[in-house]
Amino acid sequence: METEIRLEGVCKYYGRKQALKDVTMTIPTGMFGLLGRNGAGKTTLMKILATLLKADEGKVSVCGVDVKNSVKIRSMTGYLPQDFSMYGNMGVYEAMDYLGTLSGMSKKERMERIPVLLEKVNLSNNYRTKVKAMSGGMKRRLGIAQAILNDPKVLIVDEPTAGLDPEERVRFRNLLCEIAEERIVILSTHIVGDVEATCENIAILDEGSLKFVGTVEELLAMSAGKIYTAEVSRMELEKLKKDYIVTGMLTKGSMVDVRFVSEERPFEGAKNCDPNVEDAYLYVMNEKGGETICL
Repeated sequence: METEIRLEGVCKYYGRKQALKDVTMTIPTGMFGLLGRNGAGKTTLMKILATLLKADEGKVSVCGVDVKNSVKIRSMTGYLPQDFSMYGNMGVYEAMDYLGTLSGMSKKERMERIPVLLEKVNLSNNYRTKVKAMSGGMKRRLGIAQAILNDPKVLIVDEPTAGLDPEERVRFRNLLCEIAEERIVILSTHIVGDVEATCENIAILDEGSLKFVGTVEELLAMSAGKIYTAEVSRMELEKLKKDYIVTGMLTKGSMVDVRFVSEERPFEGAKNCDPNVEDAYLYVMNEKGGETICL
């Protein structure tokens, strides 16, 4: 059986608005990051892969199965939406047991698998904790547990770290990387740091169109030699922001250390530096127009 997702010429419309525009790419096994601004079309694409929406044009296959076969796709796919929620008065184990029953798992299967999953997501001491009493991070971890309850070949998570504190974000990212060792995990987010910390392969989506598809190393290579740093005054900063794409700033009293994009050394005192993923992301988003870069 194939172990990749293929999209060919996928388009989606909401009335006159085109949410996805001729999306073509292949998603391999492991962690795959889908980056883009809010409203870029990421959630629409995730819902098409999870068979919650139908593409208006194009072809999509998951592990060799056409997404038109929604029953088969759902049996091999786990999905954690951005707005995941459960009945607040249910306890953690009770909620998992309820979802397992809905998915057709036998009582024996549920009794064997649920404790293992709750241990994996660090909720084994919260069997009776009410969902409504859980923190945001605990709810996200419960969401992951329910998404892999049927041991899916594909796991789709939409903006999973939004609103989490730094410690929970790191814990959640580590959990996703562990899960991705044996399946396809698609991480859809607008938080560049999450992708930089977890993903080898990424795609950048903007206004429904792909701007880049490739590895993190290839993305970084595109912006190599085009990222500069300089120490400027606050007055100079305002002019610099008008002339260049600023990717980072650090205030030091009356001066500011600034990172920015430039095709060549812009002025004396500017120093070339190695790009990070956020630099490269902003470079692609602002420098390449409507061109799709596939490497």
